[in-house]
Amino acid sequence: MIRSLCLACILIITSIMVLEAQEQQAARTGMNPGFRRRALVMDISARVLEGERVTVWTESETKTAFPGSPVNLRLVGSNIVIAMQFTPFLRRQGNVLVAQGQIWLEDSNGQVSYHTSLQTIPMELNEPIYFFPLGTSPQNNPIIEIMLTINPYRENPVAAENEEETN
Repeated sequence: MIRSLCLACILIITSIMVLEAQEQQAARTGMNPGFRRRALVMDISARVLEGERVTVWTESETKTAFPGSPVNLRLVGSNIVIAMQFTPFLRRQGNVLVAQGQIWLEDSNGQVSYHTSLQTIPMELNEPIYFFPLGTSPQNNPIIEIMLTINPYRENPVAAENEEETN
């Protein structure tokens, strides 16, 4: 009886230690282990160009995404607000990124203009995607450029880089 009780206590303590280690690992990565296989990492850089393509504003972010789930990006400047939503879809026929944007822009006269866009962009993983929510026409001043690179999620990016270099 005492032997069975000791064995049961050891099993319970071991189970608690294993669960605690799993919770600590999930807390470090911020992600459930089952989701890591499908997860993507979005590196997003946004900049505003004026005049002769002079950069007047820039911002970068890295976000974790899942195929079919939107990732929101909100950038706020002194006279501009950009609200973007990017949704990656991984498909056998070819991957696509659905980019939806809303932009509020105040000109020098205090007039606020509103622009909206919705685009489906073909994409490949690890390749940069350029998105111009206001277009690239020289009449558009300023030009807003958003560059995204979508990569598979990797637990240890340094180890993944070393692994790619050896292959």
